[in-house]
Amino acid sequence: MHEDETALGVRMPSARLSPLRAVLRRMAIALGMLLAMFALVAADLDGYRDNADGHVSLIDALYYVTVSISTTGYGDITPVSQAARIVNIVAVTPLRIAFLVVLVGTTLEVLTKRTRDAILIERWRARLRDHTVIIGYGTKGSAASRTLLENGRSKESIVVVDPDPVVIAEAAEDGFAGIVGDGTRSHVLNRARIREACEIIIATRRDDSTALVTLTARSLNSRATIVAAVREAENDPLVRQSGADVVITSAEAAGRMLGVATQSPAVSSLIEDLLAYGKGLDLYERAVLPSETGKPPVQGEELVVAVVRDGKIMTYADPGVAELRASDRLVLMHVQSPLE
Repeated sequence: MHEDETALGVRMPSARLSPLRAVLRRMAIALGMLLAMFALVAADLDGYRDNADGHVSLIDALYYVTVSISTTGYGDITPVSQAARIVNIVAVTPLRIAFLVVLVGTTLEVLTKRTRDAILIERWRARLRDHTVIIGYGTKGSAASRTLLENGRSKESIVVVDPDPVVIAEAAEDGFAGIVGDGTRSHVLNRARIREACEIIIATRRDDSTALVTLTARSLNSRATIVAAVREAENDPLVRQSGADVVITSAEAAGRMLGVATQSPAVSSLIEDLLAYGKGLDLYERAVLPSETGKPPVQGEELVVAVVRDGKIMTYADPGVAELRASDRLVLMHVQSPLE
């Protein structure tokens, strides 16, 4: 591919400035230059000569500055002293050039934006390693990004892919780099550096799209953890066969929550608490410590909920986890104190 990255839809996060504020800022800079030039001329009125009456007043100085800075230069007022000419060489002429640059700044910005964006994108791509790619930035994708941030991930380590330019613009406003394109296409995912990603979250709006995106992502990256969301439980096996490590059934999970809330509001509240990171009960996973190897799971301040061994999840009461192995991982429940 030979066209530049900007044309292909890479959107870097940036602060947005309204058109009115941009114009007002340019006008303020231009006015500052005009006043600076006026101060230089007003400080040495005797160094200038007015061809009309030979005398230069403050009004004449302001007139001289206005026509000079706009490069009109009628020639009726001229610097005659050595000091005035030096000031014009050293300060007035550079201010005049800078004033013109400010006036045509919008045009220059348009001309240089493509080059500047290309440089920024190349630097971004060179630094991108072991990042998280979120494909689909709707309700599920944006919620996943917030959870990642709550768990200590940086915005620079998250890349969003979505076919809707408006959605990618929202992601850029949220501080994420965004790729406009179809996640089922290899060249789109390659722009997100999918091969170097360590985590891939797939949250498209359709289950068939989710299966295709999962298949494409897995073909490009065999080592990343792929987590996908589907609406219907019957599509779970298909998405797993496509390469997903974890499949979340959103519609069924929501239905179960509704049922649980009806029969047991307290259990529903606990589940909701577990889903909200940093408040009340939290679930997290960690490796077995060297001091825990060869021993049974110990229930202390952190409750051991499960043991992950060779990719299989076993409860802490399973006879097979009577002795922890160095390669095991523990799923723990932690209670957040009010001071945390």
